[in-house]
Amino acid sequence: MIRVLALVIAAFSASSAIAGELEDELFEDLLVPASEVKLDEYKWKKRLLLVFADSELDPQFIEQRRLLSERPQYLADRDVLVVLDTDPSEQTELREEYRPRGFGLLLVGKDGETYLRKPVPWAVREISRSIDKLPMRQREIRSGS
Repeated sequence: MIRVLALVIAAFSASSAIAGELEDELFEDLLVPASEVKLDEYKWKKRLLLVFADSELDPQFIEQRRLLSERPQYLADRDVLVVLDTDPSEQTELREEYRPRGFGLLLVGKDGETYLRKPVPWAVREISRSIDKLPMRQREIRSGS
C-alpha cells in the first residue's frame, strides 16, 4: 500500500513539474522586447500588455513579471502579448507614444486604444476581467474565437 501511494505521489509530482515547465515556456513565448514592437504590426491581431520600468531591478517590475508568469494561459487565450520595456535611454516607439514615468502597466486593445493604465502591478485575473469587458472581446466570446 505504501509503495502504491509513493508511486502515485511520484507520478503527480512529475506531471506537476511538466505542467510548470509548459507554463514557463508559454509565458516566455508571450514576451516581446519593446525594441521589436511596431504598434501598427499588431493592430487588429493582438492585445498588448505593456510593462514599463526604469530598470529590470525595479521591485514593481519584478512583481508584475511574477504575477504574469502565474497564469500565462489566461493571457494567451485573450490574444495578449506582454511587451517589456525597462530601458528609458532606448527611446522606443512605445516610450515615445505612452511617455511612461517609472513603473507602468498599460493594456492596448486590438484597435490600438489604451484601455488600462496602472501605476502598480496587477494580477492576471484582474487584467483578464478588464479584457473580458471590452466590446471586441465580448464579440470574440460570442463567436467562439
